[in-house]
Amino acid sequence: MTATTASGQRFREFKMPDVGEGLTEAEILKWYVQPGDTVTDGQVVCEVETAKAAVELPIPYDGVVHTLNFDEGTTVDVGTVIISVDTDPGAGPAPSAGIAPAAVPEPAEAEEPQGRQAVLVGYGAAPASTKRRPRKAQQQSAAQPATAGLQAELNGRAAVPAPAAPAPAPAAPAVAAPAVPGAPRPLAKPPVRKLAKDLGVDLATVVPTGADGVVTREDVHAAAAAAAPVSRETVPVSAALPEAVAVPSAGETRIPVKGIRKATAQAMVASAFTAPHVTEFVTVDVTRTMKLVQELKQDPDMAGLRVNPLLFVAKAFLVALKRHPEVNAVWDEANQEIVLKHEVNLGIAAATPRGLIVPNIKDAGAKTLPQLAEALGELVATAREGKTSPAAMSGGTVTITNVGVFGVDTGTPILNPGESAILAFGAVKLQPWVHKGKVKPRQVTTLALSFDHRLIDGELGSKLLADIAGVLEKPKRLITWG
Repeated sequence: MTATTASGQRFREFKMPDVGEGLTEAEILKWYVQPGDTVTDGQVVCEVETAKAAVELPIPYDGVVHTLNFDEGTTVDVGTVIISVDTDPGAGPAPSAGIAPAAVPEPAEAEEPQGRQAVLVGYGAAPASTKRRPRKAQQQSAAQPATAGLQAELNGRAAVPAPAAPAPAPAAPAVAAPAVPGAPRPLAKPPVRKLAKDLGVDLATVVPTGADGVVTREDVHAAAAAAAPVSRETVPVSAALPEAVAVPSAGETRIPVKGIRKATAQAMVASAFTAPHVTEFVTVDVTRTMKLVQELKQDPDMAGLRVNPLLFVAKAFLVALKRHPEVNAVWDEANQEIVLKHEVNLGIAAATPRGLIVPNIKDAGAKTLPQLAEALGELVATAREGKTSPAAMSGGTVTITNVGVFGVDTGTPILNPGESAILAFGAVKLQPWVHKGKVKPRQVTTLALSFDHRLIDGELGSKLLADIAGVLEKPKRLITWG
């Protein structure tokens, strides 16, 4: 990843790495450096988002940032150069640095043998990093030749004047102009091209107002407004919805499906139409468990730990799995085998600003109640901060989704792909219940267990759910069953 110049291996190029699980692309969410900034080996230079999580990328070089090849909001393929660093800034003037408006093919002598990039497992986003911009179109290096002037600037040569685009009068607004056959392709950054495509604007008809004849976002919006009068129902592009793309005449807002939400949608569709789902329900009196929760909150041995009903639902699930280990399995379609897992990696579905994620607690079945409480607390805190790593979301075997926190009684959850079962924990409510022959107010909840019917038949699924309910009804069974 080295750009060779007359002064030797001076400019080092950092490519988008595979941040885990064989992913092929990532979106640049935020740059922490700018051209001219000094960086050191291991310093985080940007935050990217994959289909699984947000990850911070450290630079492996010392030097001065020369160029950032993509703006924030761009989706970049793994293996694409995203930043270059001048490792010997004292050697003399460097070519003009900045953010490259388009990816330019490297000279042949600067190429390295292509191969799979080293896997980089990151550990998350800064909590304040919430700003988004629309995803850029695919990189232009293969589809769009850069002008001679841009090539010369990035390669350190004297710039050759490029054909000038028509310049409008300084005070005149941008309006659509007729396309000229054989005219050079309009200059525009990838996000602007994406915006024009979404709005149905032909860039060849847009009069540019940007420097050096570059079409700007304002030019595209002006051309769209001139082509189609905005209706009273139009939803404007709002700073509060940076990912939304407004359609001027349709009275609607379109939000690109990407990142975690896109991955979740694909996974749920694949799961729903691959694994035959069965869902069973049970309503259970959890009054004793709720009393135990309150008692343990005052126990010095549990001080500082997350003690709540979910902790006991998780423990009950793990105890039931220990009694029915054949549930903790995976269906291997390719080899037509059932693969029994010796460790329970317990997933906990978590709603985050980036979408639904399901990190899991590794080997949860081997943990004591205090250890499980500590692991749950760390999992929830990490998810809320947006720092869940891809590794934490892989390898799950079963999952719990706590819909009760939203006041929902229960649901029919869809399996995480590759897992055998998912348990929905509904809201705990005070209800009339027959207890010791009398109707009394008791704390009651409803559990729903969805499972893969290829792995788990009705009898086994029913026994598993009954055992979970049995522990929650009489938590003393944790001693005898656990």
